[in-house]
Amino acid sequence: MNASFDGFRLEVDAARERADIVLCRPPLNVISMAQRDHLRQTFERLDRDDQVRVIVLRAEGPHFSSGGQISGFLDASPEVVSQLAWNIAAPARCHKPVIAANRGYCFGVGFELSLACDFRLVSDTCQYALPEQKLGQIPGSGGSARLQKMIGITRTKNVVMRSLRISATQAVDWGIATERYADADLDAATDALVDELRAFSPLAQRTAKKLLNDTEDSTLSIAIELEGHCYGRLRSSDDFREGVLAFGEKRAPRFTGT
Repeated sequence: MNASFDGFRLEVDAARERADIVLCRPPLNVISMAQRDHLRQTFERLDRDDQVRVIVLRAEGPHFSSGGQISGFLDASPEVVSQLAWNIAAPARCHKPVIAANRGYCFGVGFELSLACDFRLVSDTCQYALPEQKLGQIPGSGGSARLQKMIGITRTKNVVMRSLRISATQAVDWGIATERYADADLDAATDALVDELRAFSPLAQRTAKKLLNDTEDSTLSIAIELEGHCYGRLRSSDDFREGVLAFGEKRAPRFTGT
């Protein structure tokens, strides 16, 4: 299932249980208003596709995305604008692991879309920014909210209110990016992470992602309680039984997602 959409294309490799959403509007991969909804629909479609275990969000060229199509904000209706954050949150709602591979400019909605992913791998060239203050606006697709959860209110105010850029090194140091690589190594590192995630139980992966997302704002006692319930449900799964047997037999497990 390979197809092209407004500003991106979809590549599915069934043999590797992998889907790539590739931004492809050179040279800066500007994201249009319509593209945001198309991206949401694509993530939802891939979430239902049993051939796909891991989703990668990447881009053509030296830059991930310089942000959104500025003129589109003035043309969009209030109804369309009200859906921006919901559309961009699609990677977080997806039950499967989502990896963002970021290089070069990763600004505005490009940054917000990456923040909604589970893993952010960055090259040395990557720069993150939320530059909306320069337009007399604020981030509108979850950027400031997600960033504050990751780095705290002081750093977030400094980044958002001054439209500051975050280097790849800072992104790793602050806990925004998962890992940093030389630009030439980013694609290989992304491939390796895909294969690593595929080796785990898809049921356990889905459970872990949902648990962590659901307990991000909860108290410690509630988080521990929910963790216990999830652990109990997985205890009766075929994958857990297979994992225990494989461990005892000193072999690689063969997980089925049940």
